[in-house]
Amino acid sequence: MSEPLSLSIFTIEADRKPVLAFAAKKYEDAEAFFRDETVRTKLRLAISGGVALCDELTTLGLRLANPAERARYREKIAPGGNSATVFLVDIDSE
Repeated sequence: MSEPLSLSIFTIEADRKPVLAFAAKKYEDAEAFFRDETVRTKLRLAISGGVALCDELTTLGLRLANPAERARYREKIAPGGNSATVFLVDIDSE
């Protein structure tokens, strides 16, 4: 009997600063999410402390989340939620 894969938490970094966490079953799924232009647009539009999280010159990276990032992700998602993104930095309200 094969058990379903559990979700891993991944972090997107902007210039080596963790900015967004999300869950995916496999690294390939995380890479596909990371390459999605909708995600990159969301990052470019997000403002933290009056500054955009990233622009066209920002180097973005993907990695497994560390324990603190996993804890923040789990703290912020809705109970029973299985697919959500969580900003790891405070985002200015519009």
